[in-house]
Amino acid sequence: MSEYRVLIFDWDGTLVDSIGRIVESIHVAAQNCGLPQVDDASVKGIIGLALPEAIGVLYPDQADVALIEDFRHCYSEYYLSLETQPSALYPGVAKALSEFRDAGYMLAVATGKGRRGLDRVLAGQGWEGFFDITRCSDETASKPDPLMIHQILSHCGARPEQALMVGDSVFDLQMAHRAGVDGVAVAYGAQPLHILQQCKPRTAINHFSELGDWLRSLAVSEVNANVG
Repeated sequence: MSEYRVLIFDWDGTLVDSIGRIVESIHVAAQNCGLPQVDDASVKGIIGLALPEAIGVLYPDQADVALIEDFRHCYSEYYLSLETQPSALYPGVAKALSEFRDAGYMLAVATGKGRRGLDRVLAGQGWEGFFDITRCSDETASKPDPLMIHQILSHCGARPEQALMVGDSVFDLQMAHRAGVDGVAVAYGAQPLHILQQCKPRTAINHFSELGDWLRSLAVSEVNANVG
């Protein structure tokens, strides 16, 4: 086991290949609400935020509360219709997470999803009790506020230096930095690696399986240092 005790994961774009559905759902909600379309890159740039904050970034001049609520409803309903067949886990995720648990890590999720949505997808995976703790944007502060991580650390009885945040957005990495936690940038999700690198993650991965390889290399380095 490496220097870390707690592994914290973003959900969409990190564990689950759902970015395309999120982008499509934002576009449909905008069309149904008569709002101008934004490009895919702009939508991907807000993934990780809670939905109210995301809408505020995409449409900063929109102050109509009823329209914003309609947008949220349209987005949620359309996304739910797409999720009749749940978004797939990225290759290697299920195997790696099981190996992390077997190795003694505590596992957590910190997501911009709402509680109802996360509970639904966890049940679909048969993971209702798999993670030690999960935190969602509608029950705490939205990323990049560090409150989610503070709550996870408190639950796990861990110090910031004992935790690692794994995510595919700058909001994940900014949240980690503000909590004093190291970050791992996921290069296959919503935001390009050159953007994520600006947040100075400890490392970056192109495939989920690389996370386990990196953690094992840290453990070996620790053993060698102790022997030396």
